[in-house]
Amino acid sequence: MAMTSQVAILGAGVMGETLLSGLLRAGRRPEELLITERRAERATELRERYGVDVVTNVDAAAKADTLVLVVKPQDMPDLLAEIAPVIQPSQTVVSLAAGITTGFIESRLPEGVAVVRVMPNTPALVDEGMAAISRGAHCDESHLVLAEGLLAATGRVIRVPEKQQDAVTAISGSGPAYIFFVVEAMIEAGVHMGLPRSTASELVVQTVVGSAKLLRETGEHPTVLRERVTSPGGTTAAAVRELEDHKVRAAFLSAIEAARNRSRALAAE
Repeated sequence: MAMTSQVAILGAGVMGETLLSGLLRAGRRPEELLITERRAERATELRERYGVDVVTNVDAAAKADTLVLVVKPQDMPDLLAEIAPVIQPSQTVVSLAAGITTGFIESRLPEGVAVVRVMPNTPALVDEGMAAISRGAHCDESHLVLAEGLLAATGRVIRVPEKQQDAVTAISGSGPAYIFFVVEAMIEAGVHMGLPRSTASELVVQTVVGSAKLLRETGEHPTVLRERVTSPGGTTAAAVRELEDHKVRAAFLSAIEAARNRSRALAAE
């Protein structure tokens, strides 16, 4: 089948739909996009909401020149086996599956297919995602630029060597959960001290948003910004001392290393 300029998103879960909606907001036309979904009810919902064609995995792989694989890691072998017979070496495959290496995908597709590995995160839902991309054996600059253009529709994109992807998964892929965990704890502390939950939530969420913006826009090291808030003998100093006494810094390091190790294990499995 003749190739077109279409992008096909294989997998209509949360991240697949997030990328689809981001690409449309960024100016892609519905006719330039395909998405796959097996459930008839969900397929109808996607057609009505976005005006895109919902097709089978094989049809998507045959029609599009760029395939974005957004499936669970355990589903990747079956998906690759399904689409491999219609894949051409001229196509580009972009994988958002955690722990799946470019080599794993390349070994199951025709020789020469360019594969780009991506680790996104959930803030992509509000166009503030952080995605790290890595090249496969057959990628050149044009393939990386293509992947960057796709992921930029939902946030920021950086390039990393593939050997760093497990660390990226631990830092930014899982990272939103760490932030939400801290936010939960701060809100609970506010409630414990007598604040209404809605008030505590607004205080904490805006503090997190403002602090992140301060980090980004000033470019200051977080230690410098923290020290500016921490007056000698003051309230912040008392709080930070408690955090250090409870080894919170060490706990974060251990938690992030555990996430990295699990990412490695998933790849091995």
